Amino acid sequence: MGVHSTEEKFLLYLKTNGAQSTPTIGKALDMTSEAARQQLTKLEEEGKVKSSRDIKGVGRPTKVWKLTQFGHAQFPDAHSKLTVQLIAQIRDELGEESLQKIITANQKDQLAKYQTVVDHKTGLEERVSRLADIRSEEGYMAEWKKDKNEFLLIENHCPICAAAEVCQGFCQAELETFREVLGEDINIEREEHIQTGARRCAYRISEKR
Repeated sequence: MGVHSTEEKFLLYLKTNGAQSTPTIGKALDMTSEAARQQLTKLEEEGKVKSSRDIKGVGRPTKVWKLTQFGHAQFPDAHSKLTVQLIAQIRDELGEESLQKIITANQKDQLAKYQTVVDHKTGLEERVSRLADIRSEEGYMAEWKKDKNEFLLIENHCPICAAAEVCQGFCQAELETFREVLGEDINIEREEHIQTGARRCAYRISEKR
């Protein structure tokens, strides 16, 4: 999804930052709160965003905006309908074991690709950065952050979400791939998971002690 129009900027900001207030969105996109409100109202009428009240502490609730399911659908989904159909056909015709073999074969190809980019001889920060880069190239809108002596790998979008919904093996294979490509000296755990209702997938990464 190219970021050119005002609408695309709004959708991308909410995709990567989650629920936000009108003033926060306006400031981030360098426009007045009123201009931001008008654009958000238009997107709400189109069914791409929705508003709710965020109650924190005392005082009046804050109105925040977030993407709807239709809004999320504006981002690439890697031909989800066809993928889901193929998974169902493989499972019905060949069985669960054959489906797992396909997932494993795909995992091996993915690992080989990642290993050409992520060098075990580099520091952990460099490894996480390169992994985030290649995941972004694949459509995961990935970023990373340093959190004291640990790192967070964040994926704001899942282009294989539909496939993962009908076959959890894809998510498990990805986690195993991350563990292998980052190295045996590294701990990595998934903290947030789109498949369990989270806005994003997030992984905490640290060196083993």
